[in-house]
Amino acid sequence: MDATFRGCAKEIMEVWIIYGGDIESTDDLAFEVRRFMSEGPKMGVDVKVYNPGQFDLLVTDEERDSILIDGSPVPLPDFCFPYLHHGDRSYFSLSIIRQLERLGVNIFNTASTIEMVADKLHTHQVLAESALPTPATMLAKFPVDIDLIERTIGFPVVVKTLLGSNGSGVFLIENASAFNDLMELIGETNPNIQIIFQKFVANSKGRDIRVFVVDGEVVAAMERRARDGGFKANFSTGGTVEQFELDQAAADLAVKTAEVLNIQVAGIDLLFTEDGYTICEANTFPGFKGLEQACEVNVPAMIFNAMRRHLDKEFGEIPKTVKFEDLRKKEASSNE
Repeated sequence: MDATFRGCAKEIMEVWIIYGGDIESTDDLAFEVRRFMSEGPKMGVDVKVYNPGQFDLLVTDEERDSILIDGSPVPLPDFCFPYLHHGDRSYFSLSIIRQLERLGVNIFNTASTIEMVADKLHTHQVLAESALPTPATMLAKFPVDIDLIERTIGFPVVVKTLLGSNGSGVFLIENASAFNDLMELIGETNPNIQIIFQKFVANSKGRDIRVFVVDGEVVAAMERRARDGGFKANFSTGGTVEQFELDQAAADLAVKTAEVLNIQVAGIDLLFTEDGYTICEANTFPGFKGLEQACEVNVPAMIFNAMRRHLDKEFGEIPKTVKFEDLRKKEASSNE
């Protein structure tokens, strides 16, 4: 994809990435943050990366054009892109995003969206309410009624921790006996853990489709396959990936899922059914290392272009010599 902006409303766009990890680590998210840092300057984007721990949250009705970073007020960016590890999605991190939202900063994705999608049960509740296809899902209640599970969901059954990510905390339990053993173990060691049970989609064992949706548009899709006949197909756990040509039904389902969940940058995982697709889950921090390898796409460029389009809609076509900060002040004074 051509890494340039079309219809630029501002010569330099400032984007903050909120990331709690070590940028130089070998983690996939760290690699992807470095990709944003690399692509930004090529596209007229000033990318700054901040750790949640650098922020202090002072709420006041007087100072509305800055936020405290390392103890000092810093002017607000044009866009914020939270890119948080599972362990970084704390109350404090989400409060930073809420603060930036309330101060008028554009966010991909918002705090409320991150919270909702992180909760797998809540996600499926919203999807089912919108009549979108999802596997039957039940929240665990201890002691577990195994007969009820067998009647409503059946075996094999997928067991998931409520807040897991990247394939962690997901298990396929083949029969009632193995399920009972696992529930007894959990009940004895961690009875307060939140888990869900989900219908196993046999037609999709060891494979799924990751659809990357940016601002309501499908930008690429890949099929992921587990190695050695395994159950989980995540790239981060060793699965193989290759480009997948979506049919219209799959594309429409992925876009609708992102829309219903209000995700601007989304990884939508679809499972193969006998007559189409069902939604496995959605992600607000979708990794794209495997996607770029499989599909030869430039994901940071696509996200930056989507951000630019939002700014163009907000402020219109303006000369590059006009400072964007002056526009903010002008708009604020006109609303007084």
